[in-house]
Amino acid sequence: MSVEVLFYQLMHQPLEAALPQLLGKCLERDWRVVVQTGSEARCNALNDHLWTYAADAFLPHGTKADGHAERQPIYLTSEGDAPNQPAVRFLVDRAVPPALADYTRVIFMFDGNDPEAMQDARVRWKEAKAEGFEVTYWQQGQQGNWERKA
Repeated sequence: MSVEVLFYQLMHQPLEAALPQLLGKCLERDWRVVVQTGSEARCNALNDHLWTYAADAFLPHGTKADGHAERQPIYLTSEGDAPNQPAVRFLVDRAVPPALADYTRVIFMFDGNDPEAMQDARVRWKEAKAEGFEVTYWQQGQQGNWERKA
């Protein structure tokens, strides 16, 4: 099975606006997801945000603290764990990735206005290419849409 590694460069909307849309698309495909953040504080903030990001939408999710981690369609963590057997792993806030070969799709989301995040994404791109993964790069447009750049 080939692994797709996608890089999403946030430019005009923050992660909190873009991530729920992408998570929803994963759930539409019946893919289980893990979202790995760069810190426990960010994990907790995203957990809270996903409960309230829209009045007319719901993304079923949880963390280790919520219990039943293996049953969560979307599992949030700041570690390399994946108890829900996900097909997709999101890495945000420069989270250090575990082995990528265990997933159908790995998505790095990074702030295109942060030079350090850009440099980190370049390193991850080179690593993924060197490992032989199918790699694509998407940049966020003015309206939040995604435009393939590479």
